[in-house]
This record gives sequence, structure tokens and C-alpha cells, in this order.
Amino acid sequence: MQATDPRFEALLVYLKESRGFDFTGYKRSSLMRRVSRRMSQVGIGDYLEYLDHLQVHPDEFTALFNTILINVTAFFRDVDAWDYLRSDVLEPMVAAKPADSMIRIWSAGCASGEEAYTLAMALAELIGVEAFKDRVKIYATDVDEEQLNEARQAAYSERQVQSLPPDLLERYFEPVNGRYTFRKDLRRSVIFGRNDLVQDAPISRIDLLTCRNTLMYFNAETQSKILGRFHFALTETGVLFLGKAEMLLSHSSLFTPIDLKRRVFSRVPRLYAPPGVAFADPPPAAGSAVTGLDELRNEVFAASPLAQLSLTSDGLVALSNRQLEKLFGVSSRDIGRPFRDLEISYRPVELRRFIEQAQLERRTLRVSDVEFHRGSEVTYLEVQISPLSGADGSLLGVNLIFHDVTAARRLQDDLEHANQQLEAAYEELQSTNEELETTNEELQSTVEELETTNEELQSTNEELETMNEELQSTNDELQSINDQLRISTSRLDEANVFLETVLTSLQAGVAVVDLDLRIRMWNRHAEDLWGLRAGEAIGQHFLNLDIGLPIDQLRPLLRSALAPDGASAEIKLDAVNRRGRAITVRVACTPLRQHDGGQGDGAIVVMETD
Repeated sequence: MQATDPRFEALLVYLKESRGFDFTGYKRSSLMRRVSRRMSQVGIGDYLEYLDHLQVHPDEFTALFNTILINVTAFFRDVDAWDYLRSDVLEPMVAAKPADSMIRIWSAGCASGEEAYTLAMALAELIGVEAFKDRVKIYATDVDEEQLNEARQAAYSERQVQSLPPDLLERYFEPVNGRYTFRKDLRRSVIFGRNDLVQDAPISRIDLLTCRNTLMYFNAETQSKILGRFHFALTETGVLFLGKAEMLLSHSSLFTPIDLKRRVFSRVPRLYAPPGVAFADPPPAAGSAVTGLDELRNEVFAASPLAQLSLTSDGLVALSNRQLEKLFGVSSRDIGRPFRDLEISYRPVELRRFIEQAQLERRTLRVSDVEFHRGSEVTYLEVQISPLSGADGSLLGVNLIFHDVTAARRLQDDLEHANQQLEAAYEELQSTNEELETTNEELQSTVEELETTNEELQSTNEELETMNEELQSTNDELQSINDQLRISTSRLDEANVFLETVLTSLQAGVAVVDLDLRIRMWNRHAEDLWGLRAGEAIGQHFLNLDIGLPIDQLRPLLRSALAPDGASAEIKLDAVNRRGRAITVRVACTPLRQHDGGQGDGAIVVMETD
């Protein structure tokens, strides 16, 4: 048996006192495993630290209870068991009840309601929808309020109803917003409510009680308590339907198997044994023709293998046999003596009060488990005290028979010991089976969580695939734009080279200015003429140039060229070239217009020597 952890027990006490959930009757191994799983999810490794966490975060209770209460259920779970229940239990039950009587069913530990609605569909198929609405009440209970609220909605996903046959799904469910909802008119016969099997009173007068894979979470003591309540809840002909992990091998006084393989049990009725009356056989009829009967009777009595002693109505020894003498030392010499004077009257057991009771009540009494010590040997006896009545009903005396039940007692002890070992083995087997089933349900719950996570990952992957395709399309568009830009750039470079070639080929200095008279272009002949490089001239204000050309005299020409209706003009000026020689320069200013003839963007200044 697993040792209990005081810190874990303190956590259970806190859950019971603060929220009313009593988990103290649950199996510690599975309970500790579920609590530890929740603790690992919130990053806590100590029970007392987790208790403090619960005190600070009340919302954590919901997550903890959802982890502890493994709500694994399905429609028609274990189809073979449901087929047997429908054909061998429900049909005979309905046939045996009057046509107008109610059928009461209790689904204990109903979780999200699939099992309760499965019962509803099975009965509706059996007796018809209208009779079902008039005669059937299904009480579905659980301790988890969140699951009960989900069950009351009766709306299930496509995955939850995939185990249902298509015809039942069509008849009993309606598709609403991508989910399947159980028929509202039949849902009124299914009543959901909270019931703690350990603490709350059971529902009474139940014909069929289903509690599948719920008992396996409780320890043996709590299971016995719950099964006692189930026994009270069922009618005399009631049936208990359990999960495949629950066998009830050690509770034969409450339930007996109808079909152990499918875990269907019937209620064992309480038996009451009325008191009985035993009388001695009447004396044989008078007038017998057989002679020597008295001697024969005496010899038969004396030779009996059972120790016998007969007393008169006054309590005197009347008869004794050889076996009595061998066992207690009472012989024919004691005939006529008062029975109270003999040691046998009070040892090994006080017989006088039983003799008085047998005479008073005129019935046979048995005194069992009489332990008689003879030296080192122990003999177990059963004393039968029978009152002897005459033909007229008067009391003749009492006959005492001492049965040696030593061998039977030893066999009974051996049998009880074997039964105890067998029951212990059965309980251990059932506990192991329940533990395996619990682990299986935990694994199933984990698999469902992993499947949900996998679906979410699949959805995320599909979204990423869509985004990847969108990015690929955008990349193709950018590539196309890039190709267009590359072509445009190549053409622009060609145009620039062509323009540069044209300007270089001109036998005059050329400068292009913008509207602010900032130089935008300065060709090679202008460099040769004035000794100012293009890198030094571009960006400078044309009128601020310090070259051998009288720039101020060009101001009117530039203003005229830059006017909205700009006109071309030219002028001859005396200047000095970069070598210091005096030269005459013919300067022409022409507006720089757009290709569509719009307002000019600047002016072209052509400087040519005569």
C-alpha cells in the first residue's frame, strides 16, 4: 500500500473545506498522478506551494478539477455491452413493467452527457418516441458543474458523434452552426444535476443504474460505501451497469453478476428469516405387534454415534448413551440424578437456560461454536436441544444431542481463510484492473489533447503555406518589377551615355541650370574653356562662378530664358580663358522645356568662342 504524503493530504483537506470536493476517498496513486500533472503545467513542484497558489489564484480550481476528473466518454461506448444491455436487460425490463408505469434510470458520473443521451436513444428505439416522453425519466449526475453545463447544452462536435450510426444521428440530432444538437423534445426527459456519490443521498426507485468507469477512481472503502447507496437506490429487480474495469467480485452480498463479461449485475434482495418451531416426532402408534421394541430402542439409543442425553420434564436424567459417557463421563449410573448436579450442565457451556427456553417456547434450539477442551485436544461441538411432546401435547422432557463439528469447523476455517485469500486476490486484481483502466483513460485523454494540438498545428501549417504562397506571389511580382527596373536603368544609362556623347561632341561649352540658377550639368568643353571641373561646378549658383566670363552681364538673358514664356537670347562678351588669353565669347541662353511644351525647368547656357 502506498504511503500517504501529509502535504498532499493537507491539499485534499483544503479542497474539501474550500470548494466542497471530497477527494479523500479516491485512490492515491492515480489522484497524485493527476494533481502532479496539473502542477507541472503551472511550473510548481511542491504540494504546499501549489496550495498557496490555489489560495492566490481561485481560477486555478477549475483547471485542477478538469485535470483530476478525467471526463472520457462517448456515445455507445463498448458497443457489445450496449447491445447486450438493450436486448437482455432493457427489453425484459420494459416487458415486465405495466404499460403506464414509469421507467426510472440513473446515469451516475455522466460527464458531458453522452451516456445519458445514449440511454435515451436506446429506450426511444425500444418503446417509441411518444411512450419515451410519457414514461421515461433519466437522471444524469456528476460532481463537475462545468461538464454538467456542457451536457445540458447537448451540442456535440462532428468528432464526438462519429461513433453514432448514421440513422440514429439523423433521427435524434439536429445540425446547428457546425455542431449536432440532441432533440429538444426528448431532452426534457433527461434531468442533469450535481451529485457527489460519496457525500450526497442517492436517487431512489431506480430500475437501471449506469456508473461506468467511475468506481475505479475510489479506494475499496469508498467503493463499498457507494455500492451500498446504489443497492438502496435500485428497486428489487433493479440492474447495475458498470464499466469494463469494475467487476464487484468482493461485493456478492449486494450484487450478483448477470453477465460478468459485460459488467451487468442484479441487485441481491434483503432476506429475512422468520423464526421456526421444531417439535419432536410423535411417539409411534400403540398396539404394535413387534416384540422387544423397548430393548431395541434402548440399544439403538445407546449405540448412537452422537452423544445424547434425555431429561424428564422435572430436569432428571432419563437416558444417556455410550458416546456421551465417552465424551463427558455421564453414564447409566447418573440416571435419576438432577441435571443441574452434573458438570455437563454448565461446562463447556451453560445449558440450563437453553433447556428452559426450549421447554418454554416448545422449539428446537441450537448452541453453536461450543469449544470443549480435553487435555491438549480441542473439540468443537454443536448442541441441539429439542423439547419432547406427548400425544396430548404435554411436555415429556428434553433431548440433548452433542454434534462433533471439529472437522467441519476446521474445514470452515480453512474455507474462510481460502475465501479471504481469494477475496484479497480478487480485490487486488480488480484494483490493478481499475488502475490500468484509469491509466488507459488518462492516455486516451492525452491522445485527444495531442490530436487537438495536432489539428491546431495542421491549421497553423496551412496558414503558413498560404502565407508562403502569398509571399511567393509577391516575390514573383517584385522580380518582375526588378526586371523592369533593370531594363529601365539600362535604357537610362544608354540615354545618359548618348547625352554625354552629344555634349562632348559639341564644340562649345554647355551649362544647364535649374530655376534657382543651380548648375545641373557642366560639359567637358566648359571645363577646358574656364578651367572649372564638372564636380566643382555642379550644384553651384551660376552667377556665383568665379571664371573669366563676366557672369553679371548674363543675368538679363537668364531671367528672360527662365520666365514663364521664356525666350532665347544671345550676347557676345569679352572674356579670359583658363590660360589667361583674351577671347570673345558668344553666349546663348535657351529655355529648358519639358517634352510636352510645358513650363521650363531651367535654361541651357551655350558658350562658344569666335
